[in-house]
Amino acid sequence: MTNVTISPTFRDARRVQESVLAGAEKRVLTAMARRLPPGVNPDHLTVLGFVAMILAGVSYAMASVWPPALLVVNVWLAVNWLGDSLDGTLARVRGKLRPRYGYYVDHIIDAMSAVFLFGGMALSGYVSAAVAVAMLLGYLLLAIQSYLAAHSLGVFSISWWKFGPTEMRILLAMGNTVAFFQPATKILGPEMLFFDVAGAIAAAAMAVVLVVTVARNTRELYQAERV
Repeated sequence: MTNVTISPTFRDARRVQESVLAGAEKRVLTAMARRLPPGVNPDHLTVLGFVAMILAGVSYAMASVWPPALLVVNVWLAVNWLGDSLDGTLARVRGKLRPRYGYYVDHIIDAMSAVFLFGGMALSGYVSAAVAVAMLLGYLLLAIQSYLAAHSLGVFSISWWKFGPTEMRILLAMGNTVAFFQPATKILGPEMLFFDVAGAIAAAAMAVVLVVTVARNTRELYQAERV
């Protein structure tokens, strides 16, 4: 295996976070980061968030034989929020940012976490495998789009249409709670799994956001690089 030569020049993409809770969340995370003991570093929090998401997937799978595990997922989602959201904030507060390392590690972990999460959902019995796979594909395609935009446009969007990772965790936790008490619904006529209905809507919404965003970015790049 050849050694990778890291370029000495690097320009971090401008981050755009316009979700509903972004302002309040930033204040809370900054206050928490300033109170963490020196022995806790951003890598510890990154690992904490990753392990929590793995356990969320395991809990989903366990729900097939022990339904209360569906509510346990909500606990792991909260722990994941703590680790995944606080690691970067802690690095900024302490003035120890590592833009390339943080960008790479955070987002490869995000991708692997999504596989564990939606894989667990597919095994839970509360959502069909097809819908779980559709949500996973939607998430990964949106993530890939964001990474490509960060490289080609210099803008890294963390939220889409006022929804970011925190809002998505909250919606998922609410869905888990509803599904625990009412696994099936007749909202569309015939009885269907609640998560199949909610998941199909979520996958469709991600598809719409993806198409609109890709069309906008493609237009901007075309205008910037006319032949």
